[in-house]
Amino acid sequence: MSLQWTAVATFLYAGGLRRAPAVSPYLRASGAPPGASGALGGQDAVREIQKYDDVTEKVNLQNNPGAVEHFHMKLFRAQRNLYLAGFSLLLSFLLRRLVTLISQQASLLASNAAFRKQAEGASDAAKRYMEDNDQLKQVAAEKAESEALAMRKQAQGLTQEYDRLLEEHGKLQVSHGPMNPGILPAEPSSE
Repeated sequence: MSLQWTAVATFLYAGGLRRAPAVSPYLRASGAPPGASGALGGQDAVREIQKYDDVTEKVNLQNNPGAVEHFHMKLFRAQRNLYLAGFSLLLSFLLRRLVTLISQQASLLASNAAFRKQAEGASDAAKRYMEDNDQLKQVAAEKAESEALAMRKQAQGLTQEYDRLLEEHGKLQVSHGPMNPGILPAEPSSE
């Protein structure tokens, strides 16, 4: 008898595993969804309980004491099966929801990692652009400073040239006398 109970328990446990969402792809032989077998098991258990509830009205159990024990044993098993089917159905829904939430969490973590990596890349690029911008500003400042220095030197050179020309003009005026600006001196002829 113990071998029979072991076979029945193994069958029931395998049926319970069959309803588990994580294991069901490997153990499910039929095309029914995982919760369907739990619901059908619950319907069978309810039918059995109703059958034994109706027996009390049809059969007089007072005359046969063994029948009373047998009846209570069958009623107990039917109720136990109902509770097992209900709990397995509830657990299958809970496990399915848990697996769904875990997979959503994993996908969110993966997308967060991708966003973090993208943000770090953007931050690194921004740092490089800031460094390049600072270098360009420094180069532009050095170039502007060198151009300003070149213009100062050129202005000094022009000022010196102007002073030299002004001196030379003064010397020419002293050596030739005052000149009428409208009349130019006659050029010496080579005759």
